[in-house]
Amino acid sequence: MDQRNNKLGWLFTSPYLIYSLIFFFGPLIWSFFLSITDWDLIAPTFNFVGFANFMDALQDSSVHAAFWNTYKFMMIFVPLVIVLAIGVAVLVHGLHRFKSLFLIGFFLPYLSSGVVSALIVKGLLSYTSPVNVSLRSIGLDINWLGSPFSALCVVGAILAWKFTGYYALIITSGLESIDKEVYEAAAIDGVKDSQRFWRITLPLLYPSLYTTLILAFGVTFGIFTEVYQLTGGGPGHATNTWQMEIFKQAFQNMQVGYASAVALLASVATFISIFVIRKILEIWGKRNGWV
Repeated sequence: MDQRNNKLGWLFTSPYLIYSLIFFFGPLIWSFFLSITDWDLIAPTFNFVGFANFMDALQDSSVHAAFWNTYKFMMIFVPLVIVLAIGVAVLVHGLHRFKSLFLIGFFLPYLSSGVVSALIVKGLLSYTSPVNVSLRSIGLDINWLGSPFSALCVVGAILAWKFTGYYALIITSGLESIDKEVYEAAAIDGVKDSQRFWRITLPLLYPSLYTTLILAFGVTFGIFTEVYQLTGGGPGHATNTWQMEIFKQAFQNMQVGYASAVALLASVATFISIFVIRKILEIWGKRNGWV
């Protein structure tokens, strides 16, 4: 019986295993092969250069910028999107009617094209836009995309706007799963309404928040469209990201081997960072008794 169950298990998991072999391990092996060559995307031959691409990437200031900018975006995007998502979820959860309608409305930006969103924002923030004309009339002349800090904030804000509705759905499902009797018992024990969110709701939302936080941290390692459309990685390297760096090296500089090395370094940085973040969140949850 156990042998039969094992065969059934392999049978049902085989589609995913085949998918992983074709679309994950295959490209990964190919990327590693390219990373030890100097292929330029056009030449029919490969020249093996060993680990020279990796050594060059580790000393490249542009790659360093992509590494550190990921964490800068993280510090802007993650707190902003989590606070907004919790706020939206709490407001929608408190509604007695049309919950689904409001959630769909907040979810729509997630479905919108990143290119279109970025172009609209670029038009709104242009020097001659009504927004900037109005600001200059009161003495505020802000170069939104020309300043390193403001450019980071603009991209972070666009991403937060886009993902708030998606994360709010996850948090709303967590709120819906909390039994009302818990709040009734807390009221009997003397817990005030002002304390209810921090002492009851937030701890019980930990599984949803954990998932949302991991997803939000993961987003910062894959930023490309908004940066490409708005800043191109500038000013300087202020908004350069891993994906932007890979694109520039592969398709602008025609250094596919070097771009593959950068992509592998980005994968390692992403894996280690997410692993550390997961451990920190788990320790935090256990220390506060949320798990």
